[in-house]
Formats: sequence, structure tokens, C-alpha cells
Amino acid sequence: MDALSKVLKVVKLESAFFFNAEFAEPWSFGSPKSCNLAPYISHGEGHVIVYHLLLEGRAFAQVNEERVPLGPGDIVIFPHGDSHLFESGPAPHTIDGQQELQRIFSSGLKLSRMGGHGAITRFVCGYMVCEPRLSEVFLAGLPPVFKVNIREDESGKWLENSIRYSIAEASTSAAGSEAVLAKLCEALFVETLRRYVVRFPERQTGWLAGARDPEVGKVLALMHSNPAAPWTIADLAREVGVSRSVLAERFRQFLGEPPVSYLTGWRLQMGAQMLNATNHSVSQIAAEVGYESEQAFNRAFKRKFGTPPARYRNEVKSAVAVA
Repeated sequence: MDALSKVLKVVKLESAFFFNAEFAEPWSFGSPKSCNLAPYISHGEGHVIVYHLLLEGRAFAQVNEERVPLGPGDIVIFPHGDSHLFESGPAPHTIDGQQELQRIFSSGLKLSRMGGHGAITRFVCGYMVCEPRLSEVFLAGLPPVFKVNIREDESGKWLENSIRYSIAEASTSAAGSEAVLAKLCEALFVETLRRYVVRFPERQTGWLAGARDPEVGKVLALMHSNPAAPWTIADLAREVGVSRSVLAERFRQFLGEPPVSYLTGWRLQMGAQMLNATNHSVSQIAAEVGYESEQAFNRAFKRKFGTPPARYRNEVKSAVAVA
């Protein structure tokens, strides 16, 4: 999974936030789409990844018609930001999470209690912001909801205990606790991804499945380590020790396109991100993402996004100013 490490360095998971909640049966809580959470977590544009760690008790998570039972140690992730329902079972009413957002994000890590007077379920909810275009790459192919359990080995138990301790520290405003929690939030998410990918069936496709494959994963790591290098299919095949035809077939099997086509798309996504986030000139960005000339970058960018880079940057800035 070295490819995952490489791409996460560029995607830059950040703006982590935890919500500490205790529900008493009967209870039901509806969480809105994650795009509604972004203004409370980050000042910039970003995709919010939502996940919940169940510390004790029992619950169900539901997205559309899929209903997932949860027990202690389970982490459930909603990678695409779908609205979802949490509940202990039938309840008199469902708490509208959209109306609770201001209170949730202003209370910090103070324990929030909701529900009735029955058995207790405790959650720690994590929210992270990542660059929306670049995060689409590794999130592609993931279902709307999935879960893993982190109490199956000592490393997972250590991570859970670290989060418990850090939340207790943060609730007392201990120095540096928020920075520690931000790192733990990222570590918990990455560890959950790694555990989930290990259990992929052999015929699973998508970016993460490709990253797990020995040959395709190494090619992805090479391209993401140095996306500006003049990679050819022959270069990549030689690096991983297979023929060009075998590499092209295996890459297409997992990602639906040839390696060089994938690399072109990644370079352009990086270029779009840099146009949004930096003041670099178009020619500088073109060189940094692997184009020999600004003209070549302009043509490729317009084919991908329907507008030249300079106009794209102006339109993004105008949209942000209006918002």
C-alpha cells in the first residue's frame, strides 16, 4: 500500500474534528450530507470524510437501504459524504443533525448526551477535510458505507486507547491536545482503510484494489512519487518486471484505463488544485506537473475541464468571492 502513502501526502488530510457523543435508548440521529459540515470545519473548499468509532453499546448505521449493525470497536466510514441514519432501533422521533450542527461544532469535545433513559451507546465521531478533486482518486470504487473493527489486534487497541485518552485531555484544554487529536484522526482513518483493503475479494476493482496489487501498486507508487517524470509504458513495465501488454491489461482491469492515461488525468487534477491553492504562474504549474510547455498544458487542461487554465483560475476565484 505504498501508493496510498504517496497519494495521501498530496491529498493532505487536515482540519480534523472529533465529536464525543453518548446516546441512551431509544434514540435515532440523522446525519446530513458531509458538504453541509464543511463550513464548520474548514474555511476553504474541501471534501469532508465522516467516520464514527463505537466505544460501547450497540447501534445501526443506514445509508439508503443498506443497514449496518455496529458493536464495540467498530469504525464505520462514509467516504463519499452521504447522509445517514444512526439508531438503536425504533425511536419516537429522529434527531435532525442538520439543526444540531451549530451546537455540535461549538461544544468541542464536551460530552454530548441525547436520547431516552435506557442502555447507553457511546461514539467518537471524526470529520476530516481533504482536497476534493485529488481525494476522488483513492475514494473511487469505495461503497457509500463500510466498517472494520479495530479491537482485533494490539495496534488497533492502542489506537483506540490513545483516542480515548486524548479526548479526555482535550476536554480539559490540555496544551497541544487538539494537534495530537488531528494526527490520531488521520491515523485512525488510514488504518481503517488499510484493514478494509486487506479484506477485498480477489475480483475487487478500483484505486485501492489496484494499490494492493503487487505490479499495479508499484506502478501507482512510482507515478505518484514523481508525477512530472516522463514515464512511458515501457519505463513502468521495466520497473515492475512485466511486459507492457501485461501491465496495460492489469492496470485497465483495476482502474479502467491505461497507466499513461491515468497519469495524464492525475497531472491535470494536480494542476487544477495548484491553480486554486497557489499563485504560481500557469507556466510554472505546467512544468511542475510534467508538461514540457505551457501550450501543451493549456490544450490538455482545456480538453479535461472545458476551459483554459487561466480562465479556470479566474472562475474559481470569482465563485469563492461570491460565496
